[in-house]
Amino acid sequence: MQFVIFPGRLVAFLMLVGFSSLSFTQNAPDCSKVPDYNKLKAALTSAVKEGKGANGGLGNQEWGAIVNRDGVVCAVAFTGSDRGSQWPGSRVIAAQKANTANSFSLPALVLSTANLYSAVQPGGSLFGLQHSNPVDTQTAYRGPATNFGQPNDPMVGHRIGGVNVFGGGLALYNSTHTLLGAVGVSGDSSCADHNIAWRTRSSLGLDHVPAGVSGDAHRPDNIVYDITPAPGLQEGVSAGGWGHPLCSASAKTIAAGLPVTRP
Repeated sequence: MQFVIFPGRLVAFLMLVGFSSLSFTQNAPDCSKVPDYNKLKAALTSAVKEGKGANGGLGNQEWGAIVNRDGVVCAVAFTGSDRGSQWPGSRVIAAQKANTANSFSLPALVLSTANLYSAVQPGGSLFGLQHSNPVDTQTAYRGPATNFGQPNDPMVGHRIGGVNVFGGGLALYNSTHTLLGAVGVSGDSSCADHNIAWRTRSSLGLDHVPAGVSGDAHRPDNIVYDITPAPGLQEGVSAGGWGHPLCSASAKTIAAGLPVTRP
């Protein structure tokens, strides 16, 4: 399609474009209620420093992301010496996990990304959920890469979207039990990601969570390990419908002993 602008109509055309742009102007996203870059980086780094033995994974460095209740990315950080010290693909996954935990948690019912694995399998109660809110690839891969994991990460201020259905995403609730957004962590096994995200949220003091599906009154959105093998089913069957695959025996033991949420 081509547009032909006659000289005498150029000013009117530019005015029209200007007014059209103004009509789509949006207010800056409000990130004041969720942790900023410095708080995220400090809490995430502290959780990772607990070490392989304390988190039950590979001992990798991690990416972390925070979204507000509107799903806008407010902070992205990493724990290694530079952005190449973590799996590069985990940057977007961390933001995707945060988006998922925020998108499917409510003021009265919390769901972690770990709680969603079995529910989205064929025959599960939420089958197909993982395809429902695609990642905004323009937001995910905009550059420059030198800003990835910095206060001015290109994802900040934009909605990432995406639905992730394994451990590492947790909703954030303050001391008045208000749902503020979520944190996502990625870079290790999904079970270790969950444990690290849990420690990160606890350090931030945003774990005043409501009821959940885990069966543990003190850890309502904790990862659930109740999948048992079943004939002909590769994934096995979750007894409660909210189970997550077992990554390691140590990760399971650690999850059972994570700090209790604040009631």
